[in-house]
Amino acid sequence: MKEVKKIYGRECMVFREGEQPAVLLIQPIGAHERESIDSQMAIIAESVTVPLVMVAFTITDWERELAPWQDPALSRAKDVGECAGETLHFVADKLIPSIKHDYGELLIVLGGYSLAGLFALWASHECSLFSAVAAVSPSVWIAGWRDFASQHRVKARDVYLSLGDREERTRNKAFAQVGANIRFEHELLQQSLGAEHCTLEWNTGNHFADNALRTAKGFVWCINHIV
Repeated sequence: MKEVKKIYGRECMVFREGEQPAVLLIQPIGAHERESIDSQMAIIAESVTVPLVMVAFTITDWERELAPWQDPALSRAKDVGECAGETLHFVADKLIPSIKHDYGELLIVLGGYSLAGLFALWASHECSLFSAVAAVSPSVWIAGWRDFASQHRVKARDVYLSLGDREERTRNKAFAQVGANIRFEHELLQQSLGAEHCTLEWNTGNHFADNALRTAKGFVWCINHIV
């Protein structure tokens, strides 16, 4: 079942599989993902037997609402890097209570692709509400990520990371750091969470290949590890 509704003024697509969901999946999506979210949800539903509810909430300004801090390689807009906290506030203090009001207590997975994957990973350092995180092709190339990750422990129990095997093969010096940085992130997670509670999956292709399938795989891994 799919329903499009406003939650505190933000457009959300709410999917439900089963009568009494045990898991809540949350994903920030941009306009470019609206057409693929149905197929992504279909892949997830076919891959697990756990009753679940998923909320995909709309991001209107991708960099401004998701970037945890400013990096000129991402955007030179002055307010980029100042609003991720507001987005996390919406998730933690508005979206989650609203869904729990309808369905009761749920295990929560936060996930996303690209900058939304970075946001999910960053949020798991900032907030303890998430049982698992699916950071799919996350933008961990952002300046300062290694220092942040080293100094702030992840509060989720399980973390899924993935990257395309061609993503680090780019002439853009900033973007080319993504491979080294995600390997670094995986090593940190193995130390802090244990190898059984994290994974790094390599997909075939560049950053723009099969994002719906890749994201679905990340959510499925998380569901299987927390239920």
